[in-house]
Amino acid sequence: MIAKTLKTFSSLTEGILLKRYKRFLADVELESGEVVTAHCANTGPMSGVLHPGGLVRLSFVPSPSRKLSWSWEQALVTSEQGDCWVGVNTSLANKLVLLAIEAGLLDEKLGQIEDIRKEVVYGVEKKSRIDLLLTPQACNLDKRKIFLEVKNTTWSKGDKALFPDTITKRGQKHLKELINEIPSSRAVLVPCISRNDMKVFAPGDSADSEYGDLFRLAVNKGVEILPCSFGFFKNHITWEGLLPFELSENSD
Repeated sequence: MIAKTLKTFSSLTEGILLKRYKRFLADVELESGEVVTAHCANTGPMSGVLHPGGLVRLSFVPSPSRKLSWSWEQALVTSEQGDCWVGVNTSLANKLVLLAIEAGLLDEKLGQIEDIRKEVVYGVEKKSRIDLLLTPQACNLDKRKIFLEVKNTTWSKGDKALFPDTITKRGQKHLKELINEIPSSRAVLVPCISRNDMKVFAPGDSADSEYGDLFRLAVNKGVEILPCSFGFFKNHITWEGLLPFELSENSD
């Protein structure tokens, strides 16, 4: 398929990553030689994309309400497929999936959508929030509401995108909550694959075996998996289409 531009923005500033520390901070040396501190939205281990000395891209948004004007957006990685820019700003994942839905790019899988609500409280104990709650249009054959959970995915092995890259009790809980919504509602897990060099998605069993087991249980119970691939560039992000998925990290 031909990639479709989904989001545009002012050109990002490139630099060299010096270090990431205190989970939220990254020091970057710009081409001018100036060293700036950028906010890092991804507080996880960033397996495979955290490379001190490597090229990164930052956005600059000065504001009195922000402690830091710079934000770390992308990192350049080298894989078996060559060089690829990876989106590391986890706050973008939900926005990109929302844009894809609004553009009708997931209509074939989700049907036409009448209404979209964000961060809706749900779950057995009403202590979770679903990323997106979709109400289908009346013309849809399946009239059930759609509970949609998004997971930003940057880790990879070969051409296989993997989530998670560390033990995630929160992610495990989300899978259990999705399972509990079936069959009265549809439940959809969307791995937001923030790189365009992957061919397939799978659960990261080697990082969190319990998540892998829950992933397989969820699929068996009827949770739908829609791995969405995006491409990251200096001034735009593209929709790269849906990828197939496998049930385990070590599937052939």
